[in-house]
Amino acid sequence: MPSTRPYDEYDVCVIGQGYVGVTLTAALLTTGRSVLGYETNPQVADELSRGVLELAEPGVGEEIERAAADGTFAVTTDIAGHRLPPVVIICVGTPIGGDGTTPDLTHLRAATEAIAGGIDDATLVIVRSTVPVGTSRDLVLPLLRRVVPEPLLAYCPERTIQGQALAELLSLPQVVGGLSDEAGKRAAEFFGTLSDHVVPVSSLESAELVKLVCNCHTDLIYGFGNEVALITEKLGLDAREVIDSANLGYPRPTLHKPGFVGGSCLTKDPYLLAHSVAAYDHTPRVITAARTLNESMPRRVGERVLAALRDQGKDPADSRILISGFAYKGRPETDDLRGAPYELLLPFLRERVREVVGHDFVVPAARIEGLGVRAVDLTEGFTGTHAAILLNDHPRYADADAPGLVARMADPALVYDTWRVLPPSTKAMRLGRA
Repeated sequence: MPSTRPYDEYDVCVIGQGYVGVTLTAALLTTGRSVLGYETNPQVADELSRGVLELAEPGVGEEIERAAADGTFAVTTDIAGHRLPPVVIICVGTPIGGDGTTPDLTHLRAATEAIAGGIDDATLVIVRSTVPVGTSRDLVLPLLRRVVPEPLLAYCPERTIQGQALAELLSLPQVVGGLSDEAGKRAAEFFGTLSDHVVPVSSLESAELVKLVCNCHTDLIYGFGNEVALITEKLGLDAREVIDSANLGYPRPTLHKPGFVGGSCLTKDPYLLAHSVAAYDHTPRVITAARTLNESMPRRVGERVLAALRDQGKDPADSRILISGFAYKGRPETDDLRGAPYELLLPFLRERVREVVGHDFVVPAARIEGLGVRAVDLTEGFTGTHAAILLNDHPRYADADAPGLVARMADPALVYDTWRVLPPSTKAMRLGRA
């Protein structure tokens, strides 16, 4: 419900109630804190104030609903002229701009300007948004200094995984970098009530870089798995056989299986890191190469499917294709569409086939329809379809009657099982398999 008490009587204010902000809010509520949320989207603010969360994330919705009902959580769309709580955490989005490589820090600037009038020299301001290295010092700090000469500023990155964010917020080490010793100490004490393990680092910049290198490393190891898949495809070998055999009982870094790389972080953070060092005349070539490779995979799959249709005598322009798995991943399950492979695959197919239909086990049909794709259940999706592409690894595929579904398809009945989630006996095309 909207706040009925002065804002500064809440324990903490979380700026931005998107994925990062609302999951952090839920975690803070579990510790007994009262939380004031600030959200500029009126619809989201209204829903949250009524305890309604349009997000598939275990435990988060229940916590928001409970706290909205008992008054320990409130949401506002206006903080101008209000004294804010003693801790303010900025969790707004930092997307990549229209050029595809440059970070857009508009929301971060607006959020900082919005809170500046409500803080004093005792307010701890924590930046949680993922940013290029140097952003907290170069952008946030000057704006705060307009009202507070020496603000208490810290950077503490968010490092959770969709599908288990609440559990990870309450267990993962929390990295803390302060502008000053006092800011670092206050931030460490604050996050120490969430996690038993706080990792202090020497500066704002070190904390900012921790988040970026974590996600860039993940993107890199996924990219290596995809490179192996492309190599084995050329050599007529099976990527999973090679990778699984290489890993078995071998005490070295595990090779990752090939597959799509999605989500809001892994698809964005390599660009944030590259931007961080561009002014120093350095290009992180391994990181950028992995990102380029991973971004190429959805179109590569689309090209393989269309080529296979042609090889079987079917004109793609007269074909219907099912895309199943719109969420960027299936394990742990999520309804997050950000950075999902369909974003690059769907436009490619739309220009080349008669119809694309869509299915997902978690994403609501209305959201799929909102993408201009007719939403179907799995049985309807396979029926009369010439090719089906499974884009994520949701465990419910294992329960599907794969032979029965394939039997409903129209010739040539191609299935591209990108994550090998169907039974091995299912005749299907797969990444890294000739």
